[in-house]
Amino acid sequence: MRSLRSHTRHLATLGRALAAVGRASKTVHLLDYCNDPAYRRAILGQLNRGEGRHELARRVCHGNKGELPQPYREGQEQQLGTLGLVVNCIVLYNTIYTQRALDQLKADGYDIHRDNIRRLSPLACEHITLTGRYHLIIPELIRRGEYRPLKALNAAHAASA
Repeated sequence: MRSLRSHTRHLATLGRALAAVGRASKTVHLLDYCNDPAYRRAILGQLNRGEGRHELARRVCHGNKGELPQPYREGQEQQLGTLGLVVNCIVLYNTIYTQRALDQLKADGYDIHRDNIRRLSPLACEHITLTGRYHLIIPELIRRGEYRPLKALNAAHAASA
């Protein structure tokens, strides 16, 4: 049977070996990051998406100035769960209507490049009222399972000009 000291030395050696393996993979990652512009862009894109989601959550939570007023853990967990639900609803809404707009543009004969589609984000919220009281009156077409109509392209161009 091995002594405790020998066992401890073996664990310390194993720990140092695992740390060295971790440093090796970190070094490979850093070298790839420095030498591969496409890899850097991909990482930056992921960071931007994460920050975009955090920004949306901060805007949704702005009514309480970004604070969770519940003093106890269960209340804060409920508030965080609700925040996540609202953010996911906004993302779903934006995804559905962005796809509908893209489909309409294609049907109207516009050439849409994949690179432009890749840059679209479902995290926008400028078109959604995030503060105040909400009185939900569901229009009849939504009750029937239909979508809201898209704005006409000419009206969208006139508003932005």
